[in-house]
Amino acid sequence: MAMTPSNMLALGTKAPDFNLLNTVDDTLINLENAKGLNGTVIMFICNHCPFVKHVNETLSELAKQYISKGINCIAISSNDADKYPSDSPENMKQNAIDNDFIFPYLYDETQAVAKAYDAACTPDFYVFDKNLTLVYRGQLDDSRPGNGIPVSGKDLKNALDNILENQPVSEVQKPSIGCNIKWK
Repeated sequence: MAMTPSNMLALGTKAPDFNLLNTVDDTLINLENAKGLNGTVIMFICNHCPFVKHVNETLSELAKQYISKGINCIAISSNDADKYPSDSPENMKQNAIDNDFIFPYLYDETQAVAKAYDAACTPDFYVFDKNLTLVYRGQLDDSRPGNGIPVSGKDLKNALDNILENQPVSEVQKPSIGCNIKWK
């Protein structure tokens, strides 16, 4: 299991726009229509990565906890589905159903969105404030498959809570660690 860190896009970056297929309901979703009133979490995930499988339940719970507070979550898979068929749009839809994702799970077939976000791994998390300005990028928490640390989502939750409390998000942020994005 390769461990690739996130690239840590510069804080203050404006969220790159996108228009991608939501595999859950076969609609096109763009950032402007999917963003949250108070903030937006963009997460690069996929179906087959053990690091993502390790946190899927927490991602589902986190979305349910924060959507009512005006923070929307958007998941994107940019993996090459030809070489990794388990990451195909059809399998993404089933994965979203199986994990009770209440957020869009978008397919970035051209990988242009992953490149625009400088995404490197799955999972890779980006938190934008209500103005779509990057305030957090990095890990969900310190848990990794096999390290014995329970999945809590504490790092991401702290950033989201700070946004909701109109407090600055700490600039001390740890990169996410996961499988590399499977580039074409």
